[in-house]
Amino acid sequence: MVAMDEKLLERFEAIKRFYLREGRPPSYSEMAEIFGFSSKNAVFKVVNKLVDRGLLKKDKKGRVSFRESPFSIGVLGYVEAGFPSPAEEELLDKVSLEKFLIKNPNATFMLKISGDSMIEAGILPGDFVLVDRSLKPKNGDIVIARVDGDWTVKYLKRRNGRLILVPANKKYTAIVPKEELYIAGVVVGVIRKYR
Repeated sequence: MVAMDEKLLERFEAIKRFYLREGRPPSYSEMAEIFGFSSKNAVFKVVNKLVDRGLLKKDKKGRVSFRESPFSIGVLGYVEAGFPSPAEEELLDKVSLEKFLIKNPNATFMLKISGDSMIEAGILPGDFVLVDRSLKPKNGDIVIARVDGDWTVKYLKRRNGRLILVPANKKYTAIVPKEELYIAGVVVGVIRKYR
């Protein structure tokens, strides 16, 4: 990668901040405002420099996106989940959370969990689940389903030739659809913030 001057790096960081705030890259007009430019031509030059350095890419219509996720996190090593052991901090790799968590971006959505019927599966109230609607649900998958008009998250199980929805909390019983069972997607991840 070609070395980047400090001003260009600041502009790239400003694009990343906009992306974090808005969930999308800025338009050329928005970049002109962010950079304090009066012309889009100056923005095109900055974008082309960032494309040359492999940080941004442009589609056929000239829209800007990141070549890789702008928010990769360093993996510093391993930590023992059993008995404590000496740990050495060493940068093993960088992981893009988007690529790690989302395999099919166009088919993935996120839902916030309310209720405690899946706590034994590690899905707690307030967690977010990532749901991939492109996956074919299999016996034992955790799914988002509409059953007899109501939405829920449960294990999908086949019993006696019928599909049922099974909670992961002993306080609740399995749901046997009376009329309708529609699977909207398969849960592929759980996101929880501690602070």
